[in-house]
Amino acid sequence: DERGSRDYNLALGQRRAESVQQAFTLLGVDPKKIEAVSFGEEKPTQPGQGEQIWALNRRVELVY
Repeated sequence: DERGSRDYNLALGQRRAESVQQAFTLLGVDPKKIEAVSFGEEKPTQPGQGEQIWALNRRVELVY
């Protein structure tokens, strides 16, 4: 969400993405077929502010 600095949010999002990537790898998915990308606050799904909005924007999107 937008409360931290741009760099902080990108790094936090990247760690989250890599956690999901690791979970899929442990389930047997070939790691060469997974890419973890953080968009930080650059691509929110919900406009606005507030804890509910921020919670909705903390997410992982899977593209197959």
